[in-house]
Amino acid sequence: MIAVAIDGPAGAGKSTIAKKASEELGYIYVDTGAIYRSVALACIEKGISIEDKESVEKLLPTLDIRIIFFNGEQHILLNDKDVSEKIREENVSMAASSVSAIPEVRNYLLDLQRDFAKRDNVIMDGRDIGTVVLPNAQVKIFLTASPEVRARRRVLQLEEKGMEADFDKILFDIVQRDYNDSNRKTAPLKPAENAVVVDTTELGLDEVIEKIVGIIKEQTT
Repeated sequence: MIAVAIDGPAGAGKSTIAKKASEELGYIYVDTGAIYRSVALACIEKGISIEDKESVEKLLPTLDIRIIFFNGEQHILLNDKDVSEKIREENVSMAASSVSAIPEVRNYLLDLQRDFAKRDNVIMDGRDIGTVVLPNAQVKIFLTASPEVRARRRVLQLEEKGMEADFDKILFDIVQRDYNDSNRKTAPLKPAENAVVVDTTELGLDEVIEKIVGIIKEQTT
């Protein structure tokens, strides 16, 4: 099986790019961030503080998180409920950053993530795929872009869904999440030693996808 690890900060376009590249290459796309968001959502819905690590840890065995594919689209099921849209809300995104810093959460979800790579050719995106989850991945890519560009992209994404978006708040949240992800003790956000770093600040979506697909083909043939 071929495994492609795509890491990078919030808003770098990992999910969109990984999904498009997987479609072009015929790979399975695994959005690991969605798994952490599901845990964060469960905490919010249960009224559990993200800071209460003991309660978060006790919640984990009660969660059934599954990724299914319906009509070519990835859906996230949390205890049999489709939460694919709900986990994309901003409050869930910020909570996910804190949840992912809890070692017990990362350890609990590690095997779940690795199982996908055992069954199919995968493109998996997240924060620590190339460094921790799939350290032996044949291809490792680190996507990044300036915080301002990432914030603008997020605003457009929300507006396209008919949702209100505050650029300044989104930019603040992105900068804060960058700091949290890069400075956590467990699996901090950083490029793997042998990762190809791709800065998408000045690139359009089609250009990035073409570049990523090219890197994957070059390193797997």
